[in-house]
Amino acid sequence: MSEMNVVELEIPEDRVGVLIGKDGEIKKLIEEKTGCKLTVLGKHNVVKIECEDALGFMRARDVVSAISHGFSPDVALKLLYDENLVLEVINLSDFLSDNALRRIKGRIIGKEGKMRKQIEDMLNVNISISDKHVAIIGDPENVAAAREAIMMLVEGAHTSTVIKFMERKRRDLKTRSLDWL
Repeated sequence: MSEMNVVELEIPEDRVGVLIGKDGEIKKLIEEKTGCKLTVLGKHNVVKIECEDALGFMRARDVVSAISHGFSPDVALKLLYDENLVLEVINLSDFLSDNALRRIKGRIIGKEGKMRKQIEDMLNVNISISDKHVAIIGDPENVAAAREAIMMLVEGAHTSTVIKFMERKRRDLKTRSLDWL
């Protein structure tokens, strides 16, 4: 018999209901698509994922993680349907003090959410910004470019510099995808 993969993920209290979904439909869908068992443990806001299939396990873990980092189920579930997509989570508190967090999150979001929307549109990714994390879903190369753009903002680069960087990256990614045709 193959080894059982088990992980317990902490999930913010206000995201537990989102993960379960109306009548448990989101949780059921994740279980059906991955072959994993998801158990929400008591009032600890912990989700236990158990799965024999390593790939299903990683997918379930990523979807649960994406939902816990603020993605809507629709966006998080893309990780189940498109095996090219990845989830990357940047822990901002690894780079910033608590009092710098709000200011930098403001830079990443931008005025009326403009910067975040630009990153999403230019690099074809989804971004969710929660308490101390920025989570990104997309193709690996696009996610890497988005991470780089976000880190530039964290390090204090001008937004115009970051936008130029993203324009260049977008061209590179387009050119590269044409090379494969």
